[in-house]
Amino acid sequence: MDDTYKTISGPSEETLYKEKGSKFFGYAFAVTSEEEVKSHLETLRKRHQGAVHFCYAFQIGTESKYYRANDDGEPSNSAGMPIYGQIQSFGLTNVLIVSVRFFGGVKLGVGGLISAYRTSAQMAIEASEIVERTIDLYYTVSFGYKDINKAMRIIREKNLTVISQKMELDCEIVISVRKKNAEEVLGAFGAVYGISVAAN
Repeated sequence: MDDTYKTISGPSEETLYKEKGSKFFGYAFAVTSEEEVKSHLETLRKRHQGAVHFCYAFQIGTESKYYRANDDGEPSNSAGMPIYGQIQSFGLTNVLIVSVRFFGGVKLGVGGLISAYRTSAQMAIEASEIVERTIDLYYTVSFGYKDINKAMRIIREKNLTVISQKMELDCEIVISVRKKNAEEVLGAFGAVYGISVAAN
């Protein structure tokens, strides 16, 4: 079972690609929501107030992926899709790539734009640290206080990550489990009387 994905560890260094006087500033960001995408775009628009185009593409999700590509006024499919093509060729997700263009006075033509935006996106990704992450599932483990030792023993034995816990008369622990280990972990909890597990 494939339960890993590739993304970047954090924002890239700013990159600069020049073509016939036009400047293309490239950026890569790790994102998990469209709100984060909007926030990064707003920040870049404030930083580069003289720029004419803020072209970008992003892909979000691990098992079901969602993407968007935006030409921001450039000819159709000359900017956003070449940027998205680089996200695909590096096999990344949960990532936003932005190329900010300052027009240099010479038109590049559609072919020139495709090449420039593709190169700008590639440089931004290459300036990032690419990391492999596991796809994790989240579960709430519920039990009475008297069964706390049984629950904690399984968590220790299976080396599970505790996200949050509520220890009262009725206890709840939220755990994250690597996808490929989920069945085994659920079986371990299921075999103990008094403990129930529900997917989050």
